[in-house]
Amino acid sequence: MPDLLAHVFLAYSLATVASWRYEWLTSSYVTVSMAGAFIPDLTKAYLVFPNSRVELTLGIPFDWFALHTIGGVICSILIGVLIVHTRVRRRVFLLLSLGAGSHLLADALLKKPTGQAEPMLWPFTRLHPPTPGLYLSTDVEPVVLLGAVALLVAVVTKYRQSTAEP
Repeated sequence: MPDLLAHVFLAYSLATVASWRYEWLTSSYVTVSMAGAFIPDLTKAYLVFPNSRVELTLGIPFDWFALHTIGGVICSILIGVLIVHTRVRRRVFLLLSLGAGSHLLADALLKKPTGQAEPMLWPFTRLHPPTPGLYLSTDVEPVVLLGAVALLVAVVTKYRQSTAEP
């Protein structure tokens, strides 16, 4: 669970800093970016619905891991874009992509026994890129660090808003 919270802190920080530049990026849109950070971890559905059970039900090969790849993320984002009003679709696409993309990038830095990351670029390539192995998904340090960064960003944002008001 620390891993998921770290992804949310990262998406919040990135979107909030972007809101300093773009006025249309309100707190509601920052929340969309944070929701985007959850998309790759939809693979955790296998805990409730195991791959074998879904395969048996559908009658075709199935693996939840596909949602933790760029192809699965793009499909999920496009589904998310379809459920919002047409005039905000471009913004929602951008912010869901920011959240999900930052998640995939952060996961590419995880320690793996093989020294290689998961094939996150599937279906474009089955390449397992090398990973620097900076941390484990169970480590608390990334959550503490990104939580501190998110807190700093929130304080700076509040300060910017208070000095901008007449």
